[in-house]
Amino acid sequence: MAEDQPLDILAFARRVIDALETAQIDYALGGALAVAAWAEARSTQDVDLVINLPTEHIQRFSDELARRQILIPPDLMLDLLLETRGDVPLVGYHLHWSHKVELFPLRPGDELRASALARRRLVDLGPPMGQVTVHAPEDLILYKLRFFSLSQQQKHTRDIVAILYAQKGRLDEAYLTGWVHRLGLEAVWRYMLSQVQRER
Repeated sequence: MAEDQPLDILAFARRVIDALETAQIDYALGGALAVAAWAEARSTQDVDLVINLPTEHIQRFSDELARRQILIPPDLMLDLLLETRGDVPLVGYHLHWSHKVELFPLRPGDELRASALARRRLVDLGPPMGQVTVHAPEDLILYKLRFFSLSQQQKHTRDIVAILYAQKGRLDEAYLTGWVHRLGLEAVWRYMLSQVQRER
């Protein structure tokens, strides 16, 4: 596939999603691109997705990515799926442009990820993305709370506050607070709610 024209992040994301859909792999778009479905868009150079990758689909998925100039060898996919020492994503880069995709596979016992995949929503993000399945806003908030607790990166604060403000009155608060408690993120959650109050 020739790359005569610059490839923007949205077109790159569409290629990854096309590969997932062709290989019949369930996915949920996360990160900054998913925030655009529930609040305001934010620039990013990465595409983040949660995936349910059965081992029998690995070769086809790797082949579909390669057809789109994204290389993640099948043996690397299998090794990572068998890795139990941490939540390490599959990482792929476009061969000619700097865009990166991080694919977080569903692992046995990961109840939050299983719940998030079950609750994903089909959303039309407009061209070139079109219809894609994205994290429900509550699950996107939960993942960003977790990432903020680990990294303290303010981009997660901005994203969470934007979603809370834009989706006020439409969130499943019982689901959200239940998982906040299960994940031990109460202090981070209180901080985020205080930031929403400051934005008013």
